Amino acid sequence: MKSVDILIIAVIVVILGSAILFLHRAKKKGIKCVGCPDSSTCSGNCGNCSGSCANCTKK
Repeated sequence: MKSVDILIIAVIVVILGSAILFLHRAKKKGIKCVGCPDSSTCSGNCGNCSGSCANCTKK
C-alpha cells in the first residue's frame, strides 16, 4: 500500500469517527431529531422537518 492510500483511509476514518461521535453526544444530551433546527424542543415526531415547522411536529 502506498502512503497516499494510507492517508486517504486515515482521513475517511477520522471523518466517520467524528460523525459517529457527534451523533452519540447529541443523543446523550437527549436530542431526538439531531438534524432538526428545533431539536432542543422536538417532540420526536419529525418526519420531514424543513425548519419552518413548530417544534418539529408535522402539520
